Amino acid sequence: MSGQSLSLIGTWVETVAQALLVLRLTHSGTILGLITSVRYAPILLLSPYAGLLIDRCSKRHLLLATQADLALVSAVLGVSVLTGEIRLWQLVVLAAVFGILSAVDNPARLAFVHEVVDRPLIRNAVTLNSISMNVARVIGPTIAAVLVSTVGIGWCFVVNAASFGCVIASLLGLDASSLHPVPTVSRARGQLRAGLRYAASVPAISRPLLMMALVGTFTFEFEVSLPLLARTTFHGTETAYSWLIGALGAGAVAGGLAAAWSSRTGVRRLTKAAFYYAIAVGLVAAAPTLPTAVAACLLAGAASITFLTTGNSTVQLESDPAFRGRITALWSMALVGSTPIGSPIIGALSDVASPRYALALGAAACLAAVIIGTWPSGDRQVK
Repeated sequence: MSGQSLSLIGTWVETVAQALLVLRLTHSGTILGLITSVRYAPILLLSPYAGLLIDRCSKRHLLLATQADLALVSAVLGVSVLTGEIRLWQLVVLAAVFGILSAVDNPARLAFVHEVVDRPLIRNAVTLNSISMNVARVIGPTIAAVLVSTVGIGWCFVVNAASFGCVIASLLGLDASSLHPVPTVSRARGQLRAGLRYAASVPAISRPLLMMALVGTFTFEFEVSLPLLARTTFHGTETAYSWLIGALGAGAVAGGLAAAWSSRTGVRRLTKAAFYYAIAVGLVAAAPTLPTAVAACLLAGAASITFLTTGNSTVQLESDPAFRGRITALWSMALVGSTPIGSPIIGALSDVASPRYALALGAAACLAAVIIGTWPSGDRQVK
């Protein structure tokens, strides 16, 4: 958790820096959305295959490989920016490479949780992981703002490259005898289709995946909507975006600590979380001033962490261990892989109309997820 938390701070430093870099180079919300789309398109296209790879291989070894390669991508990007040689096409290529590696890294990290802790602690482990992600969302943008205003954007990518070393060191230092390894799946024909059929046959897996796909496509596009809201709606500086994204993370930390007290999961709880999320994002869209938008982001962050941890815990606890890599890959595809579809839409809608309309579309997507969650089923609460 220590290594992962430090690395996630670096990731958010780079995420903020990349958005600001694209806007500096292009001054276009549409292009920002397209670059974000390129970054996450491989996750949409490759996640099912990545999940099968995870079920067949050692998750720890896969993570060592992906973390080292992701560090190299960030280092190359940092050097290009610092030397003044960065071009838009380089951003596109490096974003695509980042996405290919993340297609394996994201679900491998989710599935690896089951090997670090045993079943009774899964929900709290997932919540703890989500809290660390959102602590990073608070700290990372703050560090990014300081670096951008002092030494420049390029050093943000260098910091992220160095932060991957924390994860690599922690993976190498783990006591392997204390893990709970899941037996790998032997290679056979039809395993990809079998994983898809399995996910579709379990309502407590298929419906959270559908709900996450909707919310991931149109609501979780804050990397596009919030910088545009800060710049075009509130006419703020780059620091304004850091305040918005930082508030989102702070709310998620508070919401995550509250969620850790409850051990209940399931579609019913996920549906309630989607409803509260719709209200919170709607408040961000309607906020008349930057301070009120920051306050609304606190609520949106709390709702988002509840939605994420409930959905993630539900699909992991419901999945058979032999299919867990493929199920977590489908969850990653619904959460992150949906970005290539949603980010250009959110960016274009922000340019044509307003970032407020883009955020309102995200709130509407949460309400659509509520409808999916209320379909009659035999869903049960998972302890």
